[in-house]
Amino acid sequence: MTARPPSSPPPREPGPGPETGSIPATFLPGRPAGTREPVPPPRPVPGASAHLPPAVPVRQAARGRKREGVPGARAESGDGGAPATPRPPRAASPGPGPGSTPDPRPTPPLPDPGPTPSPDPAPAPVPGPGPRPTPDPTPNGATSPGRGVRRAEPLDDGERTRLLHGAHHDPHGVLGAHHVPGGVAFRTLRPFARSVAVTAKGLRAELHDEGDGFFAGVLPLSEIPQGYRLMVTYDGSELEAHDPYRFLPALGDLDLHLIGEGRHEELWQALGAHPMTHEGVTGTRFTVWAPNALGVRVVGDFNYWDGTGHPMRSLGGTGVWELFLPGVGEGALYKFQITRPDGTHTLRADPMARRTEAPPATASIVHASHYDWRDAAWMEHRGDRPVHEAPFSVYELHLPSWRPGLTYRQLAEQLPAYVKDLGFTHVELMPVAEHPFGGSWGYQVTGFYAPTARLGTPDDFKYLVDALHRAGIGVLVDWVPAHFPKDDWALAEFDGRPLYEHGDPARASHPDWGTLEFDYGRREVRNFLVANAVYWCREFHVDGLRVDAVASMLYLDYSREPGQWTPNVHGGRENLDAVAFLQEMNATVYRCCPGVVTVAEESTAWDGVTRATHHVGAGGFGGLGFGLKWNMGWMHDSLDYVAKEPVHRKYHHGEMTFAMVYAYSENYVLPISHDEVVHGKRSLVSKMPGDWWQQRANHRAFLGFMWAHPGKQLLFMGQEFAQGAEWSEGHGPDWWLLDPSYAAEADHRGVRDLVRDLNARYCATPALWQRDTVPEGFAWIEGDAAEDNVFAFLRFDAEGVPLLSVSNFSPVVRHAYRLGVPWGDGVWEECLNTDAEAYGGSGVRNPDPLKPAPVPCHGRPASIALTLPPLATVWLRLV
Repeated sequence: MTARPPSSPPPREPGPGPETGSIPATFLPGRPAGTREPVPPPRPVPGASAHLPPAVPVRQAARGRKREGVPGARAESGDGGAPATPRPPRAASPGPGPGSTPDPRPTPPLPDPGPTPSPDPAPAPVPGPGPRPTPDPTPNGATSPGRGVRRAEPLDDGERTRLLHGAHHDPHGVLGAHHVPGGVAFRTLRPFARSVAVTAKGLRAELHDEGDGFFAGVLPLSEIPQGYRLMVTYDGSELEAHDPYRFLPALGDLDLHLIGEGRHEELWQALGAHPMTHEGVTGTRFTVWAPNALGVRVVGDFNYWDGTGHPMRSLGGTGVWELFLPGVGEGALYKFQITRPDGTHTLRADPMARRTEAPPATASIVHASHYDWRDAAWMEHRGDRPVHEAPFSVYELHLPSWRPGLTYRQLAEQLPAYVKDLGFTHVELMPVAEHPFGGSWGYQVTGFYAPTARLGTPDDFKYLVDALHRAGIGVLVDWVPAHFPKDDWALAEFDGRPLYEHGDPARASHPDWGTLEFDYGRREVRNFLVANAVYWCREFHVDGLRVDAVASMLYLDYSREPGQWTPNVHGGRENLDAVAFLQEMNATVYRCCPGVVTVAEESTAWDGVTRATHHVGAGGFGGLGFGLKWNMGWMHDSLDYVAKEPVHRKYHHGEMTFAMVYAYSENYVLPISHDEVVHGKRSLVSKMPGDWWQQRANHRAFLGFMWAHPGKQLLFMGQEFAQGAEWSEGHGPDWWLLDPSYAAEADHRGVRDLVRDLNARYCATPALWQRDTVPEGFAWIEGDAAEDNVFAFLRFDAEGVPLLSVSNFSPVVRHAYRLGVPWGDGVWEECLNTDAEAYGGSGVRNPDPLKPAPVPCHGRPASIALTLPPLATVWLRLV
């Protein structure tokens, strides 16, 4: 047997649990009750379940039909199918939970309340067409219709129609057990059942058949029997189940209040599907927010995707619908069948699903985490130092294509070791939330609360994060609150009307991406997103969120022409609702999740992206509250410069220096990201001019300049070893370039060795990260040497200890190049040279320490004369 990781749940035995899809033997024609033999059902493909017609089943039409595979059959399973539950526990022994192995023994008889002997059970009828047989007398002294069970008051036609059509707001008020004059009325909706009896201690009573799957009767009881059950017969096979409509709501008043106020910071604990024990019974609580729906039903593999018998109830005016289904457990597939305001039906995946099927299938999966974290030391100390005053070197990657075919757990065996070897402090994972198209980056999210199932389960993803933390590597994830796709099984017009998107079509539709924008002005939608941000940080221990496409959220006229947008209440183009949302999100995350950082991908000059939310800037807005911001301006300017031939660079010299004009207006990250290596933009090394040697030299010189520049670093996968091709979802990075059998392997390995040394020197040199965000940490020595293509500057740590960085972006060696330096004792010596032979360079260097001479230069009283290698960056330290 293959060993399983200790954090994994134990393997399930084959049987009629929610993950096997088999029919309980009590449904098999000709098989006595209590005998169980798994039989594969003709289950529909869950991913295609959204296309099933919303037909209302009429029970009489099913009479005489072969029972195998009948929708609703598995719903009665006492071993995980809704709404049945495990059989009653024996003394001091809990019954089998969801997904457990069923008890092969027949159910013990109920106590006999009278002297009438129990007749032998009739043989099971042979399935097939023909009239429905008359039910046989029930054993154990129970009554049959007309013998002590009087008919219940007939259902109002409107109630019946609404229940059958899935448009009833309070099915618990009609179904279940209720006090009536003269006793207790029981009513249940069991499509395709032949008979239903109520059982309790000392009681078994057959209900009257009311047609269309309704069974009802009034028993002469003074109290509702505690924990009563239903015995449901399908073609002679009988099965015991709890009645879902006897339970009180499993969602508390405080949860409902917070949801209504849009302030539930743990929304994932209240909405969605949650395995639980409710009123002593094991099952799953289903809840969904659908305020415009006429009704909602739960459908899944436990009822063969027919929700007629499982309508949900509306809880007050919150728009929340709830149903507790006994017996449904982890691994069950489900969706919500929503009746729109116009009376039509739509099948929707759960917006709060914490686990989903792997695309292209679209069903949600009942999930509970069993992961045992082992990163306590990391979590305790990750917030010891503010991120803008700490080393922060990020390796950005797309998990599915980094090593195609690997699962989360397999990635955990390779990724931490690789990243740690290269010295990066963090990884940034491109969107891991579930998305429909596997060939994309993942920015069109449909499952905001579920890691993509392509690579494993949510607990598998936790295992990967845990492994990175134990290797000393922080984890950032891309988070996409700017928009969502229009797939008709996901969020778009979720309950028949715009709900998550804005009600104004002009504001709802994103003009660039063919997606929908969230309605940030609706408090429940804001709550959905804010809680989602907290969810990833708490549940998956992520250390930061990189928020995608912030600019598209902030401006009402983003990618819109005049006349295509409406100004805000002040006549401006700022999206005030989005501003308030981002402020709330950041404030909540920083309060709830110590040590986490939020990073904005914001491509404009919006004032105060990384300013505190209570600080009001010149524009009249408080800060957005992010911890860091991508410096998109630096990225575009610097890449434009290095892409020029050296002879032309002097005309673009300012593109490399302009970023220092605004360097301290925000807390910046310098990103060489995924956006720059696709759609014909070419990889970083391929952007460089010249022959192959010059391209690699330019590549190395640029990385040396970038790592020394104020700001944190981010590098996309493949660029660390100078991959020449653009990213491809089909094969990921070209790892074969590092194969020793490849002739140019040394060229690529040299670049990777440089990245390793850059990170090592960077982390060991506080001057490069301690004062990134204050002017005192930087000083130009030579920023105007356009004719020479030279840039020289000093970086200082909190104690004033300097590091000198000099970049020569011309292909010529410059001898005795004089630079002004601070006067003082000590000498300057090389600590890094991108032209070193070990990296594939020419080996031009300064082998001896450089002592400052009293020769004024660049406004300083002393200077050094050094040799500048061609197309290279040199770092020097004062010793």
